[in-house]
Amino acid sequence: MSKLVLVRHGESLWNKLNIFTGWVDVPLSERGVKEALEAGELLKDYKFDVIFTSELVRAIQTVMLIMSKNSSGVPRIIHDEGRMKKWGEVYGEHGKNYIPVYKAWQLNERYYGKLQGWNKNYAREVYGEEQVLLWRRSYDIAPPGGESLKDTAERTIPYFRGKIIPELEKGKNVLVSAHGNSLRSIVMHIEGLTKEQVLKLNIPTGVPLIYEYREGKLERIGYLTRKGFDTDLHID
Repeated sequence: MSKLVLVRHGESLWNKLNIFTGWVDVPLSERGVKEALEAGELLKDYKFDVIFTSELVRAIQTVMLIMSKNSSGVPRIIHDEGRMKKWGEVYGEHGKNYIPVYKAWQLNERYYGKLQGWNKNYAREVYGEEQVLLWRRSYDIAPPGGESLKDTAERTIPYFRGKIIPELEKGKNVLVSAHGNSLRSIVMHIEGLTKEQVLKLNIPTGVPLIYEYREGKLERIGYLTRKGFDTDLHID
């Protein structure tokens, strides 16, 4: 039996400023750093064998801060090409107690296209409340030049099936650090949510969502909080 832990990155500087972020690569806010460290405290006794993260710095920061509290091993980013692959090779035996960290663009946040960099309130003034709500909360309607949640799912779910599930099948415990929409699409797949249900799913920042993998199926344990496990997905 293995465990899958999903964590949405802590608050970013643009989350704090209420700005559409998408693929713009901005770091965590001070609050986001605290959220990641609190998640690390909650997960400090969990043993992880492999880590997956998006390519965006806020997700990478989150997972590294989590692992700063964990004794499983040193997280090491695996580079697949270029000089970093060659020169980042480990030769000494003392450096081989590490946990591989795989970065994947497929786990990136939903691409918000021409909304990226816009304050959400200003976007409502320009396009109207109803139109912005439609872009943000419909399943298959994309913002100008961007992705819908359906588009996001079409890259996240194949990656999840092809890269993450095989690690669970090997009995490995997996930590995934990603984003609100990329994780919503993965949870939709795991839980068998309808298009209507996933639109009401809001995954909180910095709160680990834990599953057990047994007999080919993922079973939800729940969100890990200071008070214990919250088993409700909170689909409003």
